[in-house]
Amino acid sequence: MELRQLRYFIAIARCGSFSKAAAEVFVAQSALSHQLAQLEADLGAPLFHRTRRGVELTDAGRAFLAHATAILRQVEDAKASVRNAEGEPSGKVVFGIPHSASNALALPLLQAVRRELPKVELEITEELTGNLVPQLRSGQISLAVLFDDGTLDEFQSTPLLDERLSLIGAADLAAHPKKAVTLKQALALPLILPAHPHGVRPIIEEAARRHGLPPPNVVADISSVSILRTMLLAGLGYTLLPVMPLQNDIAAGTLCAVPVERPVLTRRLVLCASKHIPLSAASVAVARLAISLAEGLCAERAWQGGESVRAPS
Repeated sequence: MELRQLRYFIAIARCGSFSKAAAEVFVAQSALSHQLAQLEADLGAPLFHRTRRGVELTDAGRAFLAHATAILRQVEDAKASVRNAEGEPSGKVVFGIPHSASNALALPLLQAVRRELPKVELEITEELTGNLVPQLRSGQISLAVLFDDGTLDEFQSTPLLDERLSLIGAADLAAHPKKAVTLKQALALPLILPAHPHGVRPIIEEAARRHGLPPPNVVADISSVSILRTMLLAGLGYTLLPVMPLQNDIAAGTLCAVPVERPVLTRRLVLCASKHIPLSAASVAVARLAISLAEGLCAERAWQGGESVRAPS
């Protein structure tokens, strides 16, 4: 197996055809086909289905794509580490952020990297936390913000901040509470929550069990913030989330947020990296910047509902 074979394979998967991939990697189509055939023979499985419209990944191809991408990324990180040994950090860093945290962190982090690490190319990928974990494990992404649910021991983790959960719903709902609401009251309302086990769902269910309360009255499982927002604006229910994912609507007055008390619900965000895949100098620099940035956003109250967590790196 050769690195060029991995590059050719990824190009074919991205382009969906041999001719387009050959043009992208600047080789003859016959050479591209030959190298792919050798790779498939080495792996003992076909990686593509040939169709009238081009090619599609087989199940084996989809499984191999994640590994091929991770291998090439680690090769580039290794090269960058040598180049950066005595100079300014440079190279590509892929940073994973959950949907419900991207509104608070993505833009400030991009701006900070551009300002303070001009030679670093930052790629931010927004995913469900359940999708970020295997990508971080395999090396497809370098760093990820995850929610500390007690299952992150396989990663190097640095706490960033705690976020308080609020009850959020349409501002014109007649039954919407005007002040604080207890967890018992919130659980009885028609709730739209992320599907288990994503996001805040395990936190809410565990709090209910711990305090002897009935489970949440979930009327819809929605893991997309944009779809959740649409349902809230339509008055179809409430949600329990930090305020930042829906801050624009709350500020505009189209949604309303009230704190949950007795008990207060919080989630902890942590910055994670693999314990087994070395970070490039660029990734280390971005990690330090993200930790500092999160603390600053909390101190300035720009991350509403967030409280900084000081911990050793």
